[in-house]
Amino acid sequence: MTAPSRDEIRSLILDILSSVAPEIDPAAITPEKALREQIDIDSFDWLNVIIRLSEALGFDIPEKDYVHLVTLDSAVEYLSRRSA
Repeated sequence: MTAPSRDEIRSLILDILSSVAPEIDPAAITPEKALREQIDIDSFDWLNVIIRLSEALGFDIPEKDYVHLVTLDSAVEYLSRRSA
């Protein structure tokens, strides 16, 4: 199985965010700004996002690495490296 591209990972993140918070507009997300500030989801919903990303990509995301998922850009970078 080949690793997903950065664009595929970005789309996956946005799809999962949209499923957890259907009221968001993925096109309005600023890639370098903190996601949770932009989409206003609570910690339980954020944990659901991380769990779904982990399941979709096939690897665990340890709690110590959550800091790498703060912005869309940092999440894409982290998940790309982990998927490679």
